[in-house]
Amino acid sequence: MGHEHILYEAKDGIATITLNRPDRLNAWTATMHREVKAAMRTASDDAGVRVIVLTGAGRGFCAGADMEGLQQIQAGARGAVKDEPFDPSAPADFIKTYSYFPSVPKPIVAAINGACAGLGLIIALYADIRFAADNAVFTTAFSRRGLVAEHGVSWLLPRLVGIANAADLLFSARRVSAVEAKELGLVNRVFPQSSFQEEVAAYVSMLAREVSPRSLREMKREIWNAQFQGLGQAIDAANADMPASFASEDFKEGIAHYLEKRAPAFTGR
Repeated sequence: MGHEHILYEAKDGIATITLNRPDRLNAWTATMHREVKAAMRTASDDAGVRVIVLTGAGRGFCAGADMEGLQQIQAGARGAVKDEPFDPSAPADFIKTYSYFPSVPKPIVAAINGACAGLGLIIALYADIRFAADNAVFTTAFSRRGLVAEHGVSWLLPRLVGIANAADLLFSARRVSAVEAKELGLVNRVFPQSSFQEEVAAYVSMLAREVSPRSLREMKREIWNAQFQGLGQAIDAANADMPASFASEDFKEGIAHYLEKRAPAFTGR
């Protein structure tokens, strides 16, 4: 399948989705939205893919909504985007225009290789894990465009950095370095730009080779669902998941490879 605004590659258990408008710092378009969502579906349906990497081509991750396409973005904000839910059976919170990442049944790692602003920042926040190159720069941007805390960023950001820091970042729309982003909890790790791709590849390769795909799938679901549960509900939900876990092929393999002191051969079942 050809793509206009992204690149897609699946290799060695890793699907890489690359936002591919480097001349515009990968500014987000309606076409990019459709193609990323379709690529997430392809990766989800591919039994050989165990982890998904989302990154940008060239110097940027995503500089936000394309300024020349604001009319399309505004129409989408009013509900004109009619794309189908990624998973119609997912909780209502995970079927909005950009909030479907939690319903993708595989881990999504945002590899933030440069500028990450506005809608681009929101897309990164919906990923499960965020790594940044040391030259990456972040900004919410919205207050400097006369906009609001859109597409769920008012829910996502305080959970990562706290209410006061979220207010600072949203109100000021100031530029945040990768180092400060790490200190705030906005990203998990910061790597030198010179070795960024290699560091990200090493981590996602570990996920693809060494851990149970079934565990990743179930843990991701549990983590996101727990954001809407009390502690007791989260405990009960995990306890309800345990019998199927003990009966799984991956549990048997998890014990066997440990006792036999060999590399695991998980199947995801």
